Amino acid sequence: MVVTDTIADMICRINNALMRKKSELDIPLSKVKQEIARLLKEEGYIANYEVIEDKVQGTLRVSLKYTPEGDSVIRELKRRSRPGKRQYVGIEEIPKVIEGLGRAVISTSRGLMTDKECRKNRLGGEVLLYVW
Repeated sequence: MVVTDTIADMICRINNALMRKKSELDIPLSKVKQEIARLLKEEGYIANYEVIEDKVQGTLRVSLKYTPEGDSVIRELKRRSRPGKRQYVGIEEIPKVIEGLGRAVISTSRGLMTDKECRKNRLGGEVLLYVW
């Protein structure tokens, strides 16, 4: 099976693992997915991630984060821009996810950033996903 939207595949795998209360999951590695995992970790949505090198593509192992009550820290993880319908925003249109409680991951000319970082650096770009 050929996956054309690798970011949507990553989001689907994370959502499926969260529904099954898994502690970690493996995702085929790419630089973009590694950067998304880095941002999710920095923002406190996942516990950790690690890159496992192999001879083919490599694997991104994501450790999910749960509250002491057993609820997922990630309430919702949604793809915004898709290969068939890209969603670009300028500096003035950077979205606030749930009035600033969530985060948008935006692909800019300086790499992936959260909506908060984009406002600080005055950069727009392609809105990849929302997380809260």
